[in-house]
Amino acid sequence: MIIIGNTLVSEDLFDQEFICNLSACKGSCCVEGDSGAPVTEDEKSIIEQEFDKIKPYLAEPSLLDIEKRTGFEMDEDGEWVTTCLPTGECNFVKKDENGLLSCGIEKSFLAGESKIRKPISCYLYPIRVIKVGDYEALNYHRWDICKAACTLGKQEKVAVYKFLKEPLISKFGQEWYAELEEIAIAYKAEQK
Repeated sequence: MIIIGNTLVSEDLFDQEFICNLSACKGSCCVEGDSGAPVTEDEKSIIEQEFDKIKPYLAEPSLLDIEKRTGFEMDEDGEWVTTCLPTGECNFVKKDENGLLSCGIEKSFLAGESKIRKPISCYLYPIRVIKVGDYEALNYHRWDICKAACTLGKQEKVAVYKFLKEPLISKFGQEWYAELEEIAIAYKAEQK
């Protein structure tokens, strides 16, 4: 692990290659898993405040489910997560005519209607951030549903940290990312 400010960064972010390949997986990460997407208190609050702007981008079954029990619940670790339909889909996704899932929160943001892009846990995927003492540890999460993303990343030679430049800057800032890049370059030079 490499220390940058109050973060611990796994070398996997430099070594592993990844580019989301939605045409192959159809957004499986929005369906698979033990629970919905982790959200912070702030994200939960913003999504609740902006829900009327997000609603037009959600499927009818999701709207009914959210109306019945809200869009969030506590998981077994006591963390807020988005609610999911019994079929597994996150309540904030909608399937298009090609079977591709897209995030209604993000669609609302990209249309200039809401101020939150999507939960940072989704935006940063396949990086998972966990609290370790006073630090936030950034680890690469391996998931078999992302095999096509790993293959595409290898073909294009795009490291995880490069693929996630925008979300990493959004979460940690431009200065932090610039330092990460410098460390990645030095790390790769040492590997040769």
